[in-house]
Amino acid sequence: MKVIVIGETCKDRFVYVDTKRLSPEAPVPVLTPIETTENKGMSGNVVENLRSLGIRLDEITHWHQNQQITKIRYVDKKSNHMFIRVDEGESDIEELVLDNAKINELQKADAVIVSDYDKGFISDGVIKKISQIAKFSIIDTKRRLGSFLISDFDFVKLNEYEYSNLNIDQNLTNKILITLGNKGAKHNGILYPSPDPKETIDVSGAGDTFTSAFTVKYLETKDIRQSIIFANEMSAIVVSKRGVATP
Repeated sequence: MKVIVIGETCKDRFVYVDTKRLSPEAPVPVLTPIETTENKGMSGNVVENLRSLGIRLDEITHWHQNQQITKIRYVDKKSNHMFIRVDEGESDIEELVLDNAKINELQKADAVIVSDYDKGFISDGVIKKISQIAKFSIIDTKRRLGSFLISDFDFVKLNEYEYSNLNIDQNLTNKILITLGNKGAKHNGILYPSPDPKETIDVSGAGDTFTSAFTVKYLETKDIRQSIIFANEMSAIVVSKRGVATP
């Protein structure tokens, strides 16, 4: 398979801490760092998930911004409670330009995954163009969607909150995949329960896993039901791990 992943990427840094006392200067906990982990995040995590699901690195093309975005999370080591997240490097992101070479790649790809965090890297026009060119396309986005923007995508992945704010033509609802946490996912009014719901340790990056797993299985089977069930299984694995994980 030849897969193109498009979207902002970042470095996810988890600083696991111990906290035993409040600061004498203000009513806030004093955090003592114990362990730090780092991994690729946002669309970079989609790429890592595809690799973990068997797509070779030389079959994946990744278009992302050149600027380094870093998300730093300070998390209690024992409870996994996140105290604060600090984001850096999101200003002045240059917009993606679809030149002839990129358009040619889009036309040849088996699948195009748009992992859009609405930071300015992908414009509405580019999103629309991608969906019109690609043989198969799926989008997971944080921007407000309308019928025009999603009409040419094969699938749109949203969480429950994002779906509640969606206002589109009824004839497009069959494109929508709604993730519902440990309840599973819904498509076209049908609930697909998680086949192996696990204790949720960390939901960071679980949406990337669902999108990646669904895409891989759908390219293999062209069966929506099988693809959702597989994506649910893979998502259940990653939420039972700390940090941003892959299955």
